[in-house]
Amino acid sequence: MTDIKFDSKVLTDVAEALEPYADEMFKKRAGHWMAVVEFAHSERTEPGPEEDKDPSVKIRIVGVEVAGGAVAEERLREAQQSLYTARTSGGTLDEAAGEYRAGGILRNGSGLLV
Repeated sequence: MTDIKFDSKVLTDVAEALEPYADEMFKKRAGHWMAVVEFAHSERTEPGPEEDKDPSVKIRIVGVEVAGGAVAEERLREAQQSLYTARTSGGTLDEAAGEYRAGGILRNGSGLLV
């Protein structure tokens, strides 16, 4: 199985998107924030044939937008739940419904936050 690692480098655009929330994030130790996040491949490590290690891929956050308000947060949570259902429902009665709902949310995603 391939290990996933996060690149700790914070891009300027990502820092700027998070800056309005930085003080709140500092103050709320148990806080949670819903966001749309984009990852990009940063690095890969492939062990040699004699090594007893799993391959790894390092990903970096290249885009992020934090939900600004309760309505946007709730809609993102609904999208997250639909995508989770579609990903985990294989072989169950929810499989077709989950894929249909997730597909609709992705197709109509531009209307998520209005």
